[in-house]
Amino acid sequence: MYKLIKFLCLTCVFTFTAFAQNQQTQTTTTADEYRKNEYYVGYSNQQTDQGSYNSANGFQGSYVRNIKRYMGIKADVSGAYDKETFEYTTTDQNNVPYSVRQRVKNSTYNFLGGVQFKNNASDARFKPFGHALAGLAVLRSKFNVTCTSANCPSFVTSFPTFDYTSRNLAFAVGGGLDIKINERISFRAIQVDFNPIWRGGGYWQKNFRIGAGIVF
Repeated sequence: MYKLIKFLCLTCVFTFTAFAQNQQTQTTTTADEYRKNEYYVGYSNQQTDQGSYNSANGFQGSYVRNIKRYMGIKADVSGAYDKETFEYTTTDQNNVPYSVRQRVKNSTYNFLGGVQFKNNASDARFKPFGHALAGLAVLRSKFNVTCTSANCPSFVTSFPTFDYTSRNLAFAVGGGLDIKINERISFRAIQVDFNPIWRGGGYWQKNFRIGAGIVF
């Protein structure tokens, strides 16, 4: 956990340092020489805070409308999925042992919007960026219990599949680095976000997102 926070901080420092350097070295570029639209699609790994951190894999996509060379309005969506399986043996009211398997499938969706800061000059090869986003997170958990022995009680064999869904306030603050491949495509080498989600009752779920993909 400490190493991940340290890595996020170093990424943000690098992003804004390189951003400032690019701004100083490319003052000759005219205001009309920047991309107006940006699309991103890629892989996302989410470190989900559930007491300890669980790893969830998924996707991330975004659209940015650049209103200035160094600033754009951003819409961002991501999904991450993980599953856990628990197997244990217990006893019924007559002290007869039986075995149970419990499966939990979790999904986390972020629907966010905000601002992105990036040097969008057409001739820039290395393009660090930072963003600040806010919006909605949709969390879903699906529970299923099955008996793995021949003598399970009826309340286990008839246990229904249970779904739980919540909608929560969410934020994402972070940045990354894009590397220009050609005039139309860039490679997003890394993106790291701190992604807190409000769970109510004074509790913030302190998630992180790490990803890479293609910008076009």
